Amino acid sequence: MTNDQGHLMIKTALHAGRLMIENGSEIARVSDTISRIASNAGYPDSKVYVTITGIMMSVSGEENAQIEPVTSRSIDLEKITMVNDLSRDFADHKITLAQFEEQLTVLDHHSHYFPLWIQLLSAGIVSGALEVVFRHNYPDFLVTCVIGLIGWGIFYVINRVAKIRFLSEFLASAAIGTLAILAVRYHLGTNADDIIIGCVMPLVPGVPLTNAVRDILSGDLVSGIARGMEALMSAIAIGSGIAMILQAV
Repeated sequence: MTNDQGHLMIKTALHAGRLMIENGSEIARVSDTISRIASNAGYPDSKVYVTITGIMMSVSGEENAQIEPVTSRSIDLEKITMVNDLSRDFADHKITLAQFEEQLTVLDHHSHYFPLWIQLLSAGIVSGALEVVFRHNYPDFLVTCVIGLIGWGIFYVINRVAKIRFLSEFLASAAIGTLAILAVRYHLGTNADDIIIGCVMPLVPGVPLTNAVRDILSGDLVSGIARGMEALMSAIAIGSGIAMILQAV
């Protein structure tokens, strides 16, 4: 293999790994995907070290390692699936390494994430449905859907502007608490607690918490603890926003 081929392999593998971490993949899956890309490209003895903030990779026989930083994290499981599909296509020789890297670049710059109106509608339906499931409060279903939709919209807008997830969760949960109390006060709802429980569910960091447990169980202690702290901070932000409003009333 030429040096150019090795450089392209590392660039492609790191690019794929970064996309997977940024969109919510667990560390074991990222490490396995990178190793498979390297092996299918003709470098079975490559070394890789993956954390949620960066990836380090080297080629056996070469002195230098390359590092790919991970600066943002969100949840987009569709992107993870698309990266895995590209990796399988490369393993089956349906695409070349250069085409693999080119398609990763396209995927990186052209988000396939759902449009805002679908996110809002989904957040509203999930909020109302979970309020019924957890609290069996059917009369508050519609008002919970509306407040959950508004809460997710506030989270989305603030997160896009400030790019601080914890601040977005805090303000969105505070808005949810305020609207729930007002809804009950003006006889649009019957129980503020039930409405709040349903509306905050779309904000709960379920995927990060699940990945934290999976990373710890698979031996990735650094990443598992880091993800766990991230999920804990999100939970504290949500709880603090609700508690502040309930305390003020």
